[in-house]
Amino acid sequence: MAVHAPIVTLTMNPALDVSSTADRVVPEHKLRCGPSRFDPGGGGVNVSRAIRNLGGSSIAVYPLGGPTGQAYRGFIEEAGLVTRVITIAGNTRESFTVDELSTGDQFRFVLQGPTMREPEWRACLSVIADELPVGGFLVASGSLPPGVPDDFYAMLASISADHDVRLVVDASGRALRRALEAGVFLIKPSRDELAELVGADGELDEAELVEAAGVLVASGRAEVVALTLGGRGAVLVTPDEVLRLPTPRVRVASAVGAGDAFLGALVLRLAQGRTIGEAFRTAVAAGSATAMQPATELCRPEDVARLEADLAVA
Repeated sequence: MAVHAPIVTLTMNPALDVSSTADRVVPEHKLRCGPSRFDPGGGGVNVSRAIRNLGGSSIAVYPLGGPTGQAYRGFIEEAGLVTRVITIAGNTRESFTVDELSTGDQFRFVLQGPTMREPEWRACLSVIADELPVGGFLVASGSLPPGVPDDFYAMLASISADHDVRLVVDASGRALRRALEAGVFLIKPSRDELAELVGADGELDEAELVEAAGVLVASGRAEVVALTLGGRGAVLVTPDEVLRLPTPRVRVASAVGAGDAFLGALVLRLAQGRTIGEAFRTAVAAGSATAMQPATELCRPEDVARLEADLAVA
């Protein structure tokens, strides 16, 4: 593993990702599926998986509980991640993805997750405090499960600010809004998440989205906004510049995990001391390289390198 600034990821609502195929998805019928794939999922864990795929290292922190949690542990061991686990009473959730072979459509079912008690989510804060990546990056990614307060990521912002840690938040809704009130290093909203954040009633065009991101940066709520636009590429807004990159042309097999791979590559390159522009290019390449993979598989380094070179020429 290459040497770089420390990275810790936090996944408060991990999910055992189950993926399969069916010829057609129709109501009221028993659907015969193809072979199944199982992966340890959830935003921060996927970020750690992508970082490892690209030759980096991180510590993945997450709560686990119940029979699903036990199964999750086994798949984490296979993935080779360094982890810190908080045991909880509730059963870790599952997510289920089915690719419809007759149409190419993908159906994604994401369960809610267990309700966490206050001692459990406070235990997660304690583990983060013990594992703080001083001088590096803390990536808090994914939804908050029931029972965890909306200001949980804001609590992380306060801890990070006191210890020279750059907090990266990939979330939505009230949890993201509260984190921004406290101030973070970077957020990675989608088009819809940014529109919701600024209270837009209708769909915003790209110029309006960039303006909204610029307001967040200018107000000090985030130093960097990495805005992902799906097939239309991505935009990175900092206090000094606005960078745009197109989405590389690839054959999309599955969109699952593409945003997490984008974020993992972005943070890894920054931790390696690369410029924000170089990190952004790797991030876009990693997101597209993940979209090339079936089911819940993440980016392969050779694909990322090839797409990154194409983007550099473009």
